[in-house]
Amino acid sequence: MFVTSAFAQESAPSADTSHAAIGADTHSGTGVPAEAHGAFPPFDPATFPSQLLWLAITFGLFYLFLKRVVVPRVGGIIDVRNDRISQDLDQAAKLKGEADAAVAAYEQELAEAKKNASSIGQQAADAAKAEAETARKKIEAALDEKLGEAEARISSIKANAMKEVGSIAEDTASAIVEALVGGKASKAEIAAAVKSVAR
Repeated sequence: MFVTSAFAQESAPSADTSHAAIGADTHSGTGVPAEAHGAFPPFDPATFPSQLLWLAITFGLFYLFLKRVVVPRVGGIIDVRNDRISQDLDQAAKLKGEADAAVAAYEQELAEAKKNASSIGQQAADAAKAEAETARKKIEAALDEKLGEAEARISSIKANAMKEVGSIAEDTASAIVEALVGGKASKAEIAAAVKSVAR
């Protein structure tokens, strides 16, 4: 603690006092003069100028310390943090742009895939229809061929049957004539009779 000269003079004992007088004026056990307890030095008006001087010096040194050391460091930290935040924002904007581009590309590819799927489905439907039409024509041609063969066979069977019907009719007519008349008719007469009935 800083002590002014006035305080030192007040607290110093006078030279002409005796040793016994000093002992009588001190507190028992502490050795501090009794008149020194009059005022607390920081509240003593006589010490205000020196206290104000040291306050100004201390405040100035503290201000210089803040200005030269603390404020630049804090400013540097703030600048670094601002730079980091701006870099993070730029990175986020870049990633958002990439994500938007990826979503747009995905949507475009999805639209193209749907279009291609529709086109492929239409082509498959057309191909299946063409194959079905070809198969139908082949089956119809095969059925027409079989129908023609069946009709030719039926015609030949019918013709053969008609020939046999004629001979059967002639035999039957000959047997009926023999049974009814009792005599035999000639084959030519019976054939002419059967032909006239068949017409």
